[in-house]
Amino acid sequence: MPASIVSSKKQPRSLLVTAVGLALASASHMSVAQDNTAAVELDSQTVVGETPAYRTTHSVSVKNTVPLFDMPQTIQVIPAEVIKEQQALSLRQVLSNVSGITFNAGEGGGGSGDSINIRGFSANANMQIDGLRDSTQTNRTDTFNIEAVEVIKGPNSVFGGSGTTGGSINQASKAPKQRNFAELGAALGTDGYHRMTLDANQRLEGVGTGSAFRLNLMAHENDVPGRDDIDRKRWGIAPSVLFGLNDATRLTLSYFHQVDDNLPDYGVPARDGKKLSGVSRDDYFGFRNFDKEDITSDAFTVKFEHDISDSLQLQNLTRYSRIDRDTVISASHVNLDKEKGTNRLIPAGRYQPAGPQAYGRDVESQMWINQLSLIGENELLGMQHSWVAGGEISRETYEREAYNHAFDFTGIDYDLYNPPGYYAGPAQRTSLDNTETHLTNKALYAFDTISLTPQWDINLGLRYDWLNGDFEKTTVKTGLTDTYRTEDKKFSGRAGLVYKPADNGRIYVAYGTSFNPSAEFLTTMGSGVSGATADLSPEKNRTLELGTKWTFFNSALELDGALFRVEKTNAREQLADGSYRMAGEQRVQGVELGATGKVTADWKVYANYTYLSSETTKSNDANRKGQALGNTPPHSFNLWTTYDLPQGWQVGYGSRYVSQRNVTSEDRAKLAEYWVHNALIGYQVNDQLGVQLNLNNIFDKDYVERVRQRPGDGSRSSAVEFGDGRNLILSTTYTF
Repeated sequence: MPASIVSSKKQPRSLLVTAVGLALASASHMSVAQDNTAAVELDSQTVVGETPAYRTTHSVSVKNTVPLFDMPQTIQVIPAEVIKEQQALSLRQVLSNVSGITFNAGEGGGGSGDSINIRGFSANANMQIDGLRDSTQTNRTDTFNIEAVEVIKGPNSVFGGSGTTGGSINQASKAPKQRNFAELGAALGTDGYHRMTLDANQRLEGVGTGSAFRLNLMAHENDVPGRDDIDRKRWGIAPSVLFGLNDATRLTLSYFHQVDDNLPDYGVPARDGKKLSGVSRDDYFGFRNFDKEDITSDAFTVKFEHDISDSLQLQNLTRYSRIDRDTVISASHVNLDKEKGTNRLIPAGRYQPAGPQAYGRDVESQMWINQLSLIGENELLGMQHSWVAGGEISRETYEREAYNHAFDFTGIDYDLYNPPGYYAGPAQRTSLDNTETHLTNKALYAFDTISLTPQWDINLGLRYDWLNGDFEKTTVKTGLTDTYRTEDKKFSGRAGLVYKPADNGRIYVAYGTSFNPSAEFLTTMGSGVSGATADLSPEKNRTLELGTKWTFFNSALELDGALFRVEKTNAREQLADGSYRMAGEQRVQGVELGATGKVTADWKVYANYTYLSSETTKSNDANRKGQALGNTPPHSFNLWTTYDLPQGWQVGYGSRYVSQRNVTSEDRAKLAEYWVHNALIGYQVNDQLGVQLNLNNIFDKDYVERVRQRPGDGSRSSAVEFGDGRNLILSTTYTF
């Protein structure tokens, strides 16, 4: 049985074969007798008793000083149980469980990678792993080492520093536990789906106090459903070891390594958010003999914890991470008008490629980050305080060589309805420019939850950031170098008042701020700082939220609701002469509703709904003023529910709805609304063996999941990227 959390201070086929061998060899050296009665230690919380299904009661971040139920903010957590039931592999698939989130498509110049909007605003620069910043733009393709994903909605620079307006995302890594187990997973599916995983944990008896070792392995390959020309291959390993140095001191060492070999997918050409007439969802407009996406990710984390007393703890987190990412992309933009530089008209039904073609970006991103926190509980002036104070320092670097292959399409055009997918003309790799950026951040923060009375709490947070950025770009052809520096200092704050009318109910009001400096994307994409932006002040954001949370059925089910308003008061806008002004104002307001947990002993539900009313309220561009924000749907809804039947059977159903939304913030072109439906059938053969069948996108719906926020025209279309087509996955888990 799962356990409840109580806060406490104390190459494809050969690749798969190799992974199986590693998994069995690793497992054979472990004594993995099942122990379901032992407590499970996760970070600074002790897990005992029974956990409400789907409900997560505590954050992995110590900055949330009280249980999530008592936090005056909308925080949605996608737990391991939902991730496993859905076989959700990528961060994008996991986040599809949360309404109010949309995805942008990768631009050729900016490179591909996760591009996520929360409540209408980008969250790209406020991604975290275990509460530490993870800024690199990349495809977070696998969850084999992820325990849960937290979505913290609303401006919250007080938690993560610069870069958040609509919210932030924190991924919780798997960590050693105080029980022995091993789970071997295997899966087959349509579209060449093959997957092997191992998750094994072993208590290290006789080594210190409460020491344990955990190992996660993964090997995976598949073609993208509905996009048969797009293949994905990857493997990863993630060991971690917890040393209990004594009863009061713990040291955890963790390493993560993953290698991806993918064919980039930039979708199909579109105008005004709709694919061009006659073009199929399956059509591939890249060049597979040049396009590539090779990613190697490494991260080493050291976590030190020391209990100074029963009510005071010291925690230090240190991480070094590096991502090497070499991509060559050919955008799916097309020219249907006339050949560039000539008067030759392109025949009907034919096209010339437009936008970047065989455009390469060889990027190395590195980060050093250290976070020191003092966590305490004490009584002062007759009031109980749960507080955290600390500091953070980080240095990020981004080095990029941009290059192309000098494709020549003079006098050449292709069949729009049967793109070749292969380039046979002249090509020469040519270096274009070299970019190097640095971002140093120092911060101090403090959080305090004050119990004024048994019915009233005040939740406070304050952070001060010092940011220094450097940008240097050398153009190979001219030899000229552009150099810019930026410096920002900024306070962020958050305050909330919580009323507890009953043990199972909370009513709250909260106010928070955040900021977006020009250097926001300096080490994400190597952009943001230029001669026109280096001296600009950061954008400022604020939010006001009124909400309530209630639990039912002995805390098994939680219902949440919130009204909110997010405002960007000085949005950065580019003028016709290329200069920038902090002149725009944007507003998103709406409603959040959620239901999480068990309705009955056998029926679980994870559901949420978001209404967003977005608008640019002030702008130098008349086309923007009064318009809804791009890729911000007024209505979105997500449901995942399962029911346990007799004799070990389980059935599940999921649906996702996204209403019509603007393609851009400048015009009224719309993306079509969509519903997607999924299903699950599971069977627990015995205590060790479980089998489940997932059918995703049951009705094979064509729907736009990711969009480039531009309408496109005859000489250069835009593009859309479709969500996965219908697919079937049969998976098994063997626990021993």
